[in-house]
Amino acid sequence: MKTENVSRTVLVAGVGAVLAATALLYVPELVGQGPPSPPGPAERAVIAARAGAPAALPDLAALIADREQWVRAHPDDEASWAELGAAYTERGSRLGDVRDYPRAERALRRSLAERPAARGNPEAELGLGALAGARGDWATAREWGERVRKADPRRWPVYPVLIDAYNGLGEYQAAQKAMESLEKLHAGPVVRARAAQAYRDRGWREDADAAALDAVALAESAPEKAAALARAGDLAWERGEPEEALGQYGAALRLVADHGPSLAGRARTLAALGRTEEAVRVWRAALSRLPLPEYLLDAGELDESLGRAGDARALYERLRTGTWTGAEVPLGLLDADHGDAAAAVARMRAEWARGHRSVRVADALAWALHRAGASKEALGYAKRATEEGLRSALFLYHRGEIERALDLPGPARRHLEEALRINPEFSPLDARTAERSLAALGELPDEVPAELRREPAAKATPPTAAPTRDGSSP
Repeated sequence: MKTENVSRTVLVAGVGAVLAATALLYVPELVGQGPPSPPGPAERAVIAARAGAPAALPDLAALIADREQWVRAHPDDEASWAELGAAYTERGSRLGDVRDYPRAERALRRSLAERPAARGNPEAELGLGALAGARGDWATAREWGERVRKADPRRWPVYPVLIDAYNGLGEYQAAQKAMESLEKLHAGPVVRARAAQAYRDRGWREDADAAALDAVALAESAPEKAAALARAGDLAWERGEPEEALGQYGAALRLVADHGPSLAGRARTLAALGRTEEAVRVWRAALSRLPLPEYLLDAGELDESLGRAGDARALYERLRTGTWTGAEVPLGLLDADHGDAAAAVARMRAEWARGHRSVRVADALAWALHRAGASKEALGYAKRATEEGLRSALFLYHRGEIERALDLPGPARRHLEEALRINPEFSPLDARTAERSLAALGELPDEVPAELRREPAAKATPPTAAPTRDGSSP
């Protein structure tokens, strides 16, 4: 996996929690005798939302159509505008379609116009927080989320929005506290999926796996169970178990045949297992269903590794020219490895200056600096990316290559070996480079004293500073 991204499954779960908070669909009273009619598509979407679960996409589309029709006849209904905005955001996140985001913002702003925040409209405020998160604007997401939490700390749907925002800003202690609050207020598969992500980010792999399997067991609807299975597959993939990951993705796809994250995961694991022609076909299906920037980069690098230079260039160009939100990391990695490294540095420095100081951004900035020839500066950011808790083969590979460039053979060997131990097939291109780099470093001589096997203190980069909200370096 080329990029270590905020889980698409988990992010969408946060958006779904916001839709749950706004689910106020009008259901007419029954007339006459007899059993109640089964719920229609829009009602099913509301039922799923109220449980904090993802709705089936056709049901979500039906809910959007229903709310659009309703607000045309009732333009002063602030609750329905908020619900419509949340539904647009969820659909845009689920499909990777940024065209839904301006629609969401218009609906949510209209809700606030009908009932301003000062008079109490937490549904619209929470919707704007989820929308900002979907766009990768973590500071704005945090601002909206903290405003809602201050007014009502027991409103559980605010916590998934805050968790994503804090993670995006690199404020991991705040994210952990928000996770603890969520667990006290709500239960079920959404919370277990969140717990799995939190454990994974802290390096607690067994706990993460157990929580992900809990989410699978607790899920009831097909979309909800597919999302949980995809999360379990991602965790198996990251720890270097492609066969298990393939099984989880396959189970998800049997429930939802076009589940985008599971198609991407299946493509990635097929490539790791050497089934490359099949992997290419599945990548094409995944991109037709969910054309996310990180998927375009991964698919392009598989093509490049197979000598399909033209296909790889086409995917890279599609990534460069697309209309994206929150895609700075994959774009930075693309420029660093397949374009202009100086442009990658400028892009990632700007992201850091925005306060987006997650381990993902630290790693991408480190790699861009290294590729641009500034390996000494890069090392501080690489350490920040690898010492927070997340065990990422990609991040460790990047750190090892930076240390190798700085003539630190002991640390370089250790981190390259760890990258390949975690996941020997973490990237179709970089895993092979890691193997070649290790071979070039050779074995550490047995006669070298133990104290000399550690990183020389004189060459170590000073410890990084705590995160700040200005544009300073670590």
